[in-house]
Amino acid sequence: MTREWNAKVYDELPLPHVAWGKRTIERLHLAGTERVLDAGCGTGRDAEELLRRFPDVELVGIDGSAQMVEQARERFAGRPAERASFHVRDLEQPLDLDGSFDAAMSVACFHWIADHDALFANLAEVMRPGARLASDSGGEGNIAIVEAAISDVRGVPNEPKSFVGPEETRERLERHGFDVERVELRPSPVRIDDPATMERYLATICLGGYLDGMTDDAARDFTRAVREAMSEPVLDYVRLEIDALRR
Repeated sequence: MTREWNAKVYDELPLPHVAWGKRTIERLHLAGTERVLDAGCGTGRDAEELLRRFPDVELVGIDGSAQMVEQARERFAGRPAERASFHVRDLEQPLDLDGSFDAAMSVACFHWIADHDALFANLAEVMRPGARLASDSGGEGNIAIVEAAISDVRGVPNEPKSFVGPEETRERLERHGFDVERVELRPSPVRIDDPATMERYLATICLGGYLDGMTDDAARDFTRAVREAMSEPVLDYVRLEIDALRR
């Protein structure tokens, strides 16, 4: 089941995702007239940056969160519909999109997908031969400080995340029709010294699955306990970057 998000709060946070998105767009090496898939488009911030740079691109954004897709549509309200469209789709299921794509990008999404074999197979199905895939997601060792704090507060091991390494990612990509140019881990730590901002960030970005079903008071207490259990106020991100071509 895909996760639902508070898209408005997400859009208000000072996210490092913005820099990750800019790097991913640069790695697409676009000419500027392609049809591009934004897989895990979120609130459309990366789509907006891509179309700012390449206004003649046709962009199709997909996300498993209906709130995220609605926020993306609001962001692009009043702009030509043929330049950008946004749809709710589950990346673990066939994508049911018209036509094929010249390129695909993804920022801070793939680690939320449990079945990476299905993910890459579904992307390959909608990408034309020679289409480029450029992505950023949480990789092996991602947010270890936060994960340790969650485990301390809960007193049990954490729910598993899809923070995978380069070698298994390379093998999956090649198995599902991609020629891999580069798969690497990139440390990208973020320090947030203000406790209120850290708690808002944790609750919105990192703790969603743990807070589901809690009362507001219980969720606040849990989030504060995780922040206090962190060894330092650092989100020790490790990004897994993929550059590959559809065979």
